[in-house]
Amino acid sequence: MPSSPASAAAPKQTVSGWWLLGIAMALVAVLSSSVRPILIKLSYGLGAEPVTLLALRMVFSLPFFLAAALWSRRDAARTPISARDWALLAGLGVVGHYAASFLDFLGLQYVSAGVGRLLLFLYPTVVVLLSWAFLRKRIGPREIGALLLTYAGVAMVVSRGLAGANADLPLGAALVFGSAVCYAVYLVAGSQVIRRVGSVRFTAYATMVACFACIAQFAAVRPLSALDLPLEVYGLAFAMAALCTVLPIFLTAEALRRIGANHVALLGALGPVSAIGLGWLGLEEVLTGVQVLGAVLVLAGVMLVTVGRPAARPR
Repeated sequence: MPSSPASAAAPKQTVSGWWLLGIAMALVAVLSSSVRPILIKLSYGLGAEPVTLLALRMVFSLPFFLAAALWSRRDAARTPISARDWALLAGLGVVGHYAASFLDFLGLQYVSAGVGRLLLFLYPTVVVLLSWAFLRKRIGPREIGALLLTYAGVAMVVSRGLAGANADLPLGAALVFGSAVCYAVYLVAGSQVIRRVGSVRFTAYATMVACFACIAQFAAVRPLSALDLPLEVYGLAFAMAALCTVLPIFLTAEALRRIGANHVALLGALGPVSAIGLGWLGLEEVLTGVQVLGAVLVLAGVMLVTVGRPAARPR
């Protein structure tokens, strides 16, 4: 996000203060995102189901992104968005926010919050594979080793389900991994659009498309009586929207501007760890020793493939 005129006019803040504030923003974004699967699982326990819960989350998120879209239009010098970019924005909003969120919500019916967050964290490895397949970016020995390490860890994480302890775990893992793939497609395909329209406009408009898609899905497949839910579900849905959707999106954007993609990626590794810890504290979730080892391999592989890569210069 661009700095305000006031901050630009008073650059008295030290470099270390600028940096530390970026670190703090990235940490808050990671921790707030980690709470989301916990809130989803709690909502399911109160009688909510994925289609309705996702619609409620997007209804509460929509005003925030609408305000961001209006704010981004204040600069009259901005380049108008072409018809082609509008189409790309809509398509990427459907894939990267609607489909990714829906698959994540579905998968969390079958896997723990910690495992779900860990599998969602695979998206950087998918970005590497998609960039190799479609953008002709070379995969070196480091990336190959990281991929092998990561997916060996995934196999260990889902081994409990394959052994029969949780027969639905492979299904849930596949759904959450599908969410990671959708988000990776969004990042790879959206990188070129962002350069033309700007990160704030891109995020606001693409997410608004996803909000309308989720609301339309609810209207098409659920009766209004599906909204007859405990008040606690509405509170959880609002928290998911404000604290676990809107806040991390914009905090991450500003953290990228201040500390760069590599450091944001490094701090992002705390996401699965904090989700596992919160699941253990709030939902009494447990991982076997083999799954813990698998989680360590996944985190190590993702860090190997992200940290140290050239950081994209944020707009």
